Amino acid sequence: MYDTKDVNLTNCDREPIHIPGSIQPHGCLIACDQQLGAILRTSANTASFLGLGDTALNGRQLSDVLEPEFVHMLRNAAATASEGARGVVLVDQQLRPGGEPFDIVVHRYKGVSIIEFEHARSATTTGGPLETARTLIATVARYTDLTDLYEKTPRLLRGVLGYDRVMVYQFGHDGAGKVIGEAKRSDLEGFKGAYFPATDIPQQARRLYLQNRIRVISDANCARVPIEPEHDASGEPLDLSYAHLRSVSPIHCEYLRNMGVGASMSISIVVDGQLWGLIACHHYGPRVLSLSQRVAAEMFGEFFSLQIEAMSRKWRLDSAARARRSLDRIMRDASYQGDIIGFLQNKLEDFTALLPCDGVGLWLNGTWTTNGVCPPSKAAPSLMRFLSSVSEGRIWATNELSTRHPPADDYAGQVSGVLAVPLSQTPKDYLVFFRKEVVQTLDWAGDPNKTYETGPHGDRLTPRKSFSLWKQTVERQSAPWTDDDREMAEAARTALLEVIMRHSEILEAERHTADIRQKVLNEELNHRVKNILALIKSVVSQPLDPARDLSDYVASLKGRIMALAQAHDQVVRNDGGGALRDLLESELRPYRDVATISLTGPDLGFDARAYSVLALVLHELATNAAKYGALSQSKGELTVEWRLADDESCEINWLERGGPVTEAPTRQGFGSVLLTRSIPFDLGGKSEVHYEPAGVRASFVIPANFVSELRSEKPKARAVQQNQDHPSLDGLKVLLLEDQLVIALDAEVMLQACGVGSVDTTATAAEALRTLVATEPDIAVLDVNLGSGNSFPVAEELRRRSIPFIFATGYGDHTIIPKSLADIPVVRKPYDPDALAATMARALAKRDA
Repeated sequence: MYDTKDVNLTNCDREPIHIPGSIQPHGCLIACDQQLGAILRTSANTASFLGLGDTALNGRQLSDVLEPEFVHMLRNAAATASEGARGVVLVDQQLRPGGEPFDIVVHRYKGVSIIEFEHARSATTTGGPLETARTLIATVARYTDLTDLYEKTPRLLRGVLGYDRVMVYQFGHDGAGKVIGEAKRSDLEGFKGAYFPATDIPQQARRLYLQNRIRVISDANCARVPIEPEHDASGEPLDLSYAHLRSVSPIHCEYLRNMGVGASMSISIVVDGQLWGLIACHHYGPRVLSLSQRVAAEMFGEFFSLQIEAMSRKWRLDSAARARRSLDRIMRDASYQGDIIGFLQNKLEDFTALLPCDGVGLWLNGTWTTNGVCPPSKAAPSLMRFLSSVSEGRIWATNELSTRHPPADDYAGQVSGVLAVPLSQTPKDYLVFFRKEVVQTLDWAGDPNKTYETGPHGDRLTPRKSFSLWKQTVERQSAPWTDDDREMAEAARTALLEVIMRHSEILEAERHTADIRQKVLNEELNHRVKNILALIKSVVSQPLDPARDLSDYVASLKGRIMALAQAHDQVVRNDGGGALRDLLESELRPYRDVATISLTGPDLGFDARAYSVLALVLHELATNAAKYGALSQSKGELTVEWRLADDESCEINWLERGGPVTEAPTRQGFGSVLLTRSIPFDLGGKSEVHYEPAGVRASFVIPANFVSELRSEKPKARAVQQNQDHPSLDGLKVLLLEDQLVIALDAEVMLQACGVGSVDTTATAAEALRTLVATEPDIAVLDVNLGSGNSFPVAEELRRRSIPFIFATGYGDHTIIPKSLADIPVVRKPYDPDALAATMARALAKRDA
């Protein structure tokens, strides 16, 4: 008798239903030792049920009670029965020749051999249990999907077994059951879609459903037949876990009576070793199902379980294969991306194909990108902090976000389910799948909150009495995440981590290479600057002729320094050298509207040293021609021709005609020295200058070791026409990142001359990023190399925001720029207004395209 002082559901869970001490009255039971020798216990009805008179059976030898041949058959059967497993079935057996036939089950458990006897009954179907099972299995095998399996199986079983109601009943993750398939008498209330509380089937009953796959109650109102003795000499009851005739808990019988059910049968559905559900058969009166039919039903139940397992697995495999193909495509494309972060952000829609969801969010480096139904952006930081606190670097999911994260209550009607996939070793970056709220109205077969009570006399628990439909509305929940969802999320996590880590390794290698290259370039640049400064020092150090006008001297000095600067710029732009045509175009550009100028020759280049010397020489010639020669009059003509000689030296011929009558200078100043002596002295070449009345004629020879033939066509420097219109940058807002103030001010002036509306000038990457938080420019100009780093973090943020930008660099090499940013237009320093405007226009055109 139960102690009702503290009545709760665990009382029911603790009821020892496997040792009830009694059996159902439609059979009898004999318990013997392992060898089926001595009879240890019997049900009280055994002697009368088997027609043995009033003979006392306990303590006697089985062979003294039953026919020896019959006992021999029983012992053979017991020898084939495994310990703690289903029994061996013997159908339609006679205890003695000409006697009444019995159906018999023999099984062994816990050192005891148990024999169960039932009257043999003629089945309603033709054939034995194998034929019945074959019929059921052959029919179900034709069903093509799970929906057919759940809907059609109850009708099939009801037709074969004759019960008033047959239900397929599936357990949920919380233990509650739902009727997913039903066949019934037309006059009965339907239970399909109804839920039953988990407490309707106690835990120990669920364990027995796993041990013994079929359970029959022939009459819920029957009187139980006691087992004698109830306990052995040691006080142990007889364990009937595997017995067909085991009697039923009075609580369960009362439960069935409250439903109006007179008899029932349950077939266990076991999938992947777990109790998945039941095939529950109800009859609204007593019903004794023959052992043959029960064996057939048990065999069918195992096939049905395997069919669910196979169909579910096939569905999961098909879904996983589709998701895997999608993931493989994403990862294959990712392998060719330089900007992996931008790639993942652009691919978010493709991630929705990996598992059922309504939206996907990506949190990378503090940036939130979404596709589909997701929480609002302002809620993302709080959600990410929460995920970091609960995920512990693993997949984490909930279908009731607002109950775990209260701030999510603000958007629970939009998003209720979250599955988070960590993308970094430390919890900071996530790929997050979202599911919308699914408002459900659950139909319960009675109020799930009203369960067992104490009996009227306080002696035991009584089950609930009401099975009227009770509705419950469930809100702020999404569809639950399944193990398959988690497995696919884990596969995505593994693949993404591999791609991100590989990308990080590539970036690190690129940074290392860029650092080495930058050091080399710095040393080379240092060398070039020292050379050019030495040249400038020499030019400035020339003595000033007292008779010469100071302003004329300053203009001359300024022109020579500018010539050196332009030469140096060309050297930087062309990887350490320069093209002769570019030098001539640059020097003669101001005079094209004054005189006729002809430049003829192959594409030849000079190294840095020769280029600087030649820049001074050509500047001197052009300046003199503009003052005294062919470039001073509109009728003047200047022809410059050059060729590659047989010894691969370069011969340059300068010829002026149509200008004033030319006379040789009366004194030799610094300019004359440059023309006649600099090439022979600095380069070991030749210089000849002739002052003919018709105009100056000069020739120069540059030795082969300073000359290179430009095999691949390089873009020729275009002459800038007077009053040329810059590409339209009118009114644009520009972000300028330049760490040298003087250069920055110069660039500001150039940009304003190009028509830009405003310029935000910053000196560091951090300052530029702060500026981007406060404002959004139309375009940006980024100096690659800053005093304490580079501008690449700013470039990545601009790219993420789809803001066009260009790089500025004084190096003649692209290797300092990462491959992920190799498509960005580059303008060379020192800045040229036209080149700067054209490069910015190219970046804007690329954005628009």
